[in-house]
Amino acid sequence: MTTVTERDVQTLRDALGPLRDREQIAERLLESSAKHSFDPDTELDWDMAIEDGKWFWPPELVSLYDTPLWRKMSEEQRMDLARHEAASLASLGIWFEIILMQLLVRHIYDKPVTSNHVRYALTEIADECRHSMMFGRMIQWGRAPNYPVPRVYHNLARVLKTVSTTPGSFAATLLGEEILDWMQRLTFPDERVQTLVRGVTRIHVVEEARHVRYAREELRRQMVTAPRWEREFTRLSCGEAARVFSVCFVNPQVYENVGLDRREAVAQVKASGHRTEVMQTGAKRLTDFLDDIGVLNGVGRRLWKSSGLLA
Repeated sequence: MTTVTERDVQTLRDALGPLRDREQIAERLLESSAKHSFDPDTELDWDMAIEDGKWFWPPELVSLYDTPLWRKMSEEQRMDLARHEAASLASLGIWFEIILMQLLVRHIYDKPVTSNHVRYALTEIADECRHSMMFGRMIQWGRAPNYPVPRVYHNLARVLKTVSTTPGSFAATLLGEEILDWMQRLTFPDERVQTLVRGVTRIHVVEEARHVRYAREELRRQMVTAPRWEREFTRLSCGEAARVFSVCFVNPQVYENVGLDRREAVAQVKASGHRTEVMQTGAKRLTDFLDDIGVLNGVGRRLWKSSGLLA
């Protein structure tokens, strides 16, 4: 096994600055969790009726927005597409969070069980359990179907959960969290959107801020201390995860379910400059961070570019 040299470590330390103490970070996150955690079952009014004339997702974030097909659609059909896309994104979120929970359990398996770092990981797993149930209830409340990812990627994730390195796990975590988080930060204050959907996104944004901090700090640490082969594998696996994420982001079945031609809709989304800008803007905070810590190098960068998430 090839290990990182002292010179490599020092170069990375100089670039990244001093690493923060893992236990102190976890202690602060635990304090925040104690003050700002929510039970969606009691926090949200699940008996609320769907509000007429309100969107399930901001129209500017709907995949077909500002395409020729969008301009031909009636307002009712546009809003119905937003409802189905919200369900598709919630389904994707559940899939990612189930993967994340398993990766977190693997991460802490051989770490001191009384440490703040492990306590916070367990706290985050509890958060993710609530989020997954919340997303499932939102899909049902909106009278939309579940939209699973394609079977090939569902099974590919089984491999990821088995072979993922620690830095690879945290890089994939950030990929699954940060782009959706950016969209949800635009959604929860938007009064055009259904009140219950805004409540779901508000809870998720508040609690995910802690999860992102935990993952960023650990990934930063890992990219300094991990062996060279592990850092290289992380660049490759993170790039491949970005490609899969971009493919699975909206299930194309949503187009058929609102009466559109699937092939035409997918082609117009791919050709949409607005959609490209939305996805790259949503990913920019993450890609800037990954670039800073050395994840977006070599083949990994090319994979990110091919995903459409990196300009």
